[in-house]
Amino acid sequence: MREIRENVRYRPARDKYKVFIIDEAHQITKEAFNALLKTLEEPPEWVVFILCTTEASEIPNTIASRCQHFSFRSVDFAKLMVRMKQIAQQEGIEASDEALSVIAQAGEGSVRDSLSALDQAIACCGSTLNVAEVRALLGMFGAESLRKVADAVQNADGARMLEIVSDLERHGQSLQHFCRELSRYWRNLLVSKIAGRPTSLIAASDVEQAEFLETAKAFSEEDLTRFLSLTLSVYKELQTSLQPRLHLELGLLKLVHAGRLKSIEEAIANLGSPDATPAGPKTATSAEPMRERVEASTVPSVAAPLSAPRIGSSALPPKPVAEARSPVAAALQPSVPPSPEVSAAAVEADLKQKFYDSLCATGLQFSADALMQCAVELKSGEMVLTGPKGSLFSLKDPKVQTVASQLAGKPVKVRLEAGEAAASSGVVTKPTNGKDTDSAVRERALEHPGVKRFQELFPDAQVRTVRNLNE
Repeated sequence: MREIRENVRYRPARDKYKVFIIDEAHQITKEAFNALLKTLEEPPEWVVFILCTTEASEIPNTIASRCQHFSFRSVDFAKLMVRMKQIAQQEGIEASDEALSVIAQAGEGSVRDSLSALDQAIACCGSTLNVAEVRALLGMFGAESLRKVADAVQNADGARMLEIVSDLERHGQSLQHFCRELSRYWRNLLVSKIAGRPTSLIAASDVEQAEFLETAKAFSEEDLTRFLSLTLSVYKELQTSLQPRLHLELGLLKLVHAGRLKSIEEAIANLGSPDATPAGPKTATSAEPMRERVEASTVPSVAAPLSAPRIGSSALPPKPVAEARSPVAAALQPSVPPSPEVSAAAVEADLKQKFYDSLCATGLQFSADALMQCAVELKSGEMVLTGPKGSLFSLKDPKVQTVASQLAGKPVKVRLEAGEAAASSGVVTKPTNGKDTDSAVRERALEHPGVKRFQELFPDAQVRTVRNLNE
């Protein structure tokens, strides 16, 4: 700073201005800044100071307040590639787009760093740049090596993950650097999945972007987000790990296990599918009551797609249309009077049970449970559901309207009304006299269709405690 202050006093001998460029200005000490402060406050007319820094927050406010701020950004990948091609042509260097892409990626948007990497590549490879040699020189990992991890996740191959780590150790490659490149790879796959086309958000050539789009088809956005989060956590652990190989192996195995995860909605929807059937003779025994209930169903053939067989049950052929119309279908036709043998309460109870089964078969378990807390009534071809507001919220799903229309064999409007559920809804409710015994509460809870279905799926399950939520 003393030398600068001495030189500031003299005018330039040839040019109009003297320009002082101070690089890494955030490393200047407090005392040195104080020595320069007076000169910055009243600089000579022929002096220009340029303070360069990557950490502007470290510059004292007394200095920053007397400067104009110019924020520089990273150069776009496409523009950087164009510049690299121009330089290669001028220097007579033969380089493919893939090789220049690797060099540009190593610069991470910095022209200076990219040109330094290009100089290294020319010094090592000569006038012809090979992508494999350039990648090995710069310590970069190609998409082929990183795609092995994605393939292992897709195939749930834990052994392959361990082999990848072993190969990295055998060839002396940095596990930390590999994990960082893997994080960038998952990020590129996620961006490709979201964009659905080549985008400038990914620093890669057109060929590499096409490969990203193809690989991303095998995963969902949720999966890729989960993989990226896990890889970043592993990379953070590797910074201070004394056993980096163990941490990387564990992290890659977590990716395999994460690829097998299913959402809770999908798990509930597939609860009654044949794939979810546990092995063993207990399954066949527990399926008998369910099969009998399906066989006893009188829903007409239009509802057959919704009445899929459940766990352990065999596929049953739909009943022909020529059979006698069920009480449910008869009740949905207001012009046709119901059979005198069937009371209105029985028709509504049967309708409610059929509606519940259809919702469960379609995967709308939450809507089915909410239905059991509502009273069902038929009014002029409408299906009126009356129940608590909290239950009606789950019945606003448009699929509920579709299930009701398919169940009836014609368009039926579902109308939701707030009110109290009927006593016959199968829900454990508090009696009007305000008194109820534990045995009565337990009995009504065990009669709930949801509880029965759970006991059929898990015959060894036991109900130990029943609690009335209305109390």
